[in-house]
Amino acid sequence: MSLSTLALDLLVRKRCWLLVALGALLSCGCHSVWALPQGAPETVCDTMLPFHAGGSVLPENSVSPFSIETSSSVVGQGQTLRIDVTGAPAGLSFGGFMIQARNRNPPYQIVGQFSPSRDGTVKLMNCENSVNNSATHSNAGPKPQVSIDWQSPVDFLGQVVFNATVAQSYNQFWVGIPSNPVQVVRRDVSSAAPLPTPSSPNNNNNNFNYASTRSPYVPPSYVAPNAVAASEDSFYDGCGQSKNCFGFPNGCVATKSCTSVSAVTVRGDIYEFELRSGKGTNAAYVALGLSDDAKMGEDLTTECVPENGRINLYSSYTSANPYSAVRANVPQNSARLLNASLVDGVIYCKVQREPLTVVQGRSFDLRNGAYHMLVASGSGLKENSVGYHDIGRLPSGSPINLAVVQDVGGSSQLLVRLHGAFMIAAWIGTTSLGIIFARYFKQTWVGSQTCGKDQWFAWHRMLMVTTWTLTVVAYILIWVELKRAVWHAHSITGLITVILCFIQPIGALFRPGPNDKKRPYFNWGHWLGGNLAHILAIVAIFFSVKLPKAELPEWMDWILVGFVVFHVLVHLIFSIYLCINHWQISGIASDRQQSQRINTFQMGDMTHHQQHAMRNGMSMERKMDAPYAALRKGLLGVYSVVLILFVVVLILLVALAPIEKLFE
Repeated sequence: MSLSTLALDLLVRKRCWLLVALGALLSCGCHSVWALPQGAPETVCDTMLPFHAGGSVLPENSVSPFSIETSSSVVGQGQTLRIDVTGAPAGLSFGGFMIQARNRNPPYQIVGQFSPSRDGTVKLMNCENSVNNSATHSNAGPKPQVSIDWQSPVDFLGQVVFNATVAQSYNQFWVGIPSNPVQVVRRDVSSAAPLPTPSSPNNNNNNFNYASTRSPYVPPSYVAPNAVAASEDSFYDGCGQSKNCFGFPNGCVATKSCTSVSAVTVRGDIYEFELRSGKGTNAAYVALGLSDDAKMGEDLTTECVPENGRINLYSSYTSANPYSAVRANVPQNSARLLNASLVDGVIYCKVQREPLTVVQGRSFDLRNGAYHMLVASGSGLKENSVGYHDIGRLPSGSPINLAVVQDVGGSSQLLVRLHGAFMIAAWIGTTSLGIIFARYFKQTWVGSQTCGKDQWFAWHRMLMVTTWTLTVVAYILIWVELKRAVWHAHSITGLITVILCFIQPIGALFRPGPNDKKRPYFNWGHWLGGNLAHILAIVAIFFSVKLPKAELPEWMDWILVGFVVFHVLVHLIFSIYLCINHWQISGIASDRQQSQRINTFQMGDMTHHQQHAMRNGMSMERKMDAPYAALRKGLLGVYSVVLILFVVVLILLVALAPIEKLFE
C-alpha cells in the first residue's frame, strides 16, 4: 500500500470517528431533560408541555413523585410567597421544570409575578403579555429542590393554584402538578396576623403510599379575620360555578354528603376529573363513566383503584351483553393521574383525560360531545376489572357538555320507585289480606254471595288478582329500567316470587271439583305455592333495603319486622278461634251421632212431616256463621286498618327515598 493511500485511509477513518462522536453528542443533546437546556420557550405557556412532547414521548400518567408546596395557604395582595418544587423521597432530583400561578376560577388566567432566584437556577418567562408571570429552569442540571418567590397581584382577590411541569429525564415528565389552593386576601386583612410557615419541605412525604402512617402534605390552614371561612370540605368548592359536580345519592352535592362524588373542570383542552369515595363506605374503587344513554354498557370509564400501596388509574370500555369493563380495549395513556390519596378509607384521585379518545372505532369527543356522567363505586374487584357497584351507582339525568358548567342532577328514579311501591302494595297489602280471607272466613258471611260466589272467595279472588296484576306490572317496570339481568339476593328471590305468583292463577283454572279425588292434592299445592310466594316476597323486600339504588333507610328493616310480628300474631289469634270452632263442631257432631244411635228406632216411625222438619233444621244450621263470627269480623277490621298503615308508611319510604333529605 502506498504512503498516499495509507494517509487517505487514516483520514477517512478519523472523519468517521468524528462523525460518530458528533452523532452521539447530538443524541445526548436531543435527549436533554427539556430538549432546551436553558428552559422552556414561551410558546408552551398554555400547554406547559416540554418542547419535545408528542408522538412516542408522552407525559407520565402515574402520580408525580414531585410536589409543589407553598409557605402559606393565605397571602395578602402584593405580598410574597415562597414556592418549593421538591421530590419525594427527599433528594429525588429533576432537571427541567415550568411553573405558573392561575386563578382557580374562570377565566383561569395567569396571575402574579415570580422573582429571580438567588442561585440562578430559575429563568423568568413572559406569558399572556405579562412580565415574569411564569418561571422555568435556567439549566438542565440535576436539582433536588427549587425555591422561588412569588408576589401576588395587588388587584386580585380569590384562590390561586400553582401548576407545574417537572421533567426527571427526557422521556419521563409530569404535566400539571397542582399545589394546594392559596387564598389571596386584602393586604390589611392578611397583616392582622402573621402568616404561618410550614415545616421543612424536605420532611414531606408526598408519594401517596397509604401503607405508611404519614398523610400527603397539606399546608396549615389559616382563616384571616373578617374573611369568609372556607368550607369544611373543599372538594365541593366551585361546584356549579367553575366545575361540574355529580354524585349519589341524588342531590348530595348541595348538602355535601355524597357517598361517591365526581367533579369535572375544563380549561381549554385540559379536562380534569376528580373522584372521591365516601367515608365509611369501605370502597374498593370509585369510577366515573361517560355514557350516551345513562345505562351501563359501551361507556368510557375512569377508575381509581387502591392496589399494592398506591392508587392506580385505569380506563375501561364497558360491554352490556354480558356486562363487563375491559381495560385492554382502551389506551391507558389517554388519561393520567395528577394526584391521589387514601385517607381513613376515602379514595381520592385527580385525573386528566385527553379531549379525544378512540375505543374500538368509537370516538369519545369531550370537546363536542354530550355525555351522561355515571358515578359508581363498589366494595370488590375482579381480575383485571372492577367489581359490581354494590355501594352505589347513579347516572345524570341528561347528557351534558362537560365544558358547560351547570347543576347536574341524577336520572329519574320513577320506575324504580313505582316498582317498589307496587311490590309492597301487592305482597304486604293485598296478599296478606287475601290469605286471611281464604284461611279463616269460609264459615263467615254464610249465605251471602257476590257475583254468585261466597263472600270469602269473592274477596280472596279479587285481592289475589290485584296481587298478580301489581306484581307483573312491577316486574315489567324494573326490566324497562335496567334493560338487563342483575343477579343478587333481591333479584333471585324476587324472580322466584314472580314465577310462583304467575303459576297460582293458572293452577286455579284447573282446580278439580269439590268431590274429586285430586282435590286434596290441589288444595295442598295451592296452599304451599301461595304461602311460599308470600314468604319469599317479604324476604325480597328485606333484601331491597340494602340496595344502593333503592336509597332506603336501614331502619326500614324494623318496620318490616314489626309487620311480620303483627301478621304472625293475628294468624295465631285466628288459629285459636279456628281450633275452638273445630272442637265445638266436633262435640256437636259427637252428641248428634249418640242421639241418633239411641233414637234409631224412632227414625222409622217418623212421619214425613217430621223428617222434612229435621232436614230443614239441619239446613238452617249449615247457613249459620261459625261461632265467634263477630269477634273474627272485628279482628279483621283491626287487622285491615293496621295493615293499611304499614303499607302506606312503607310506600312513602320508597317514594320519597332518600327520606333523610326531608329532615335535613
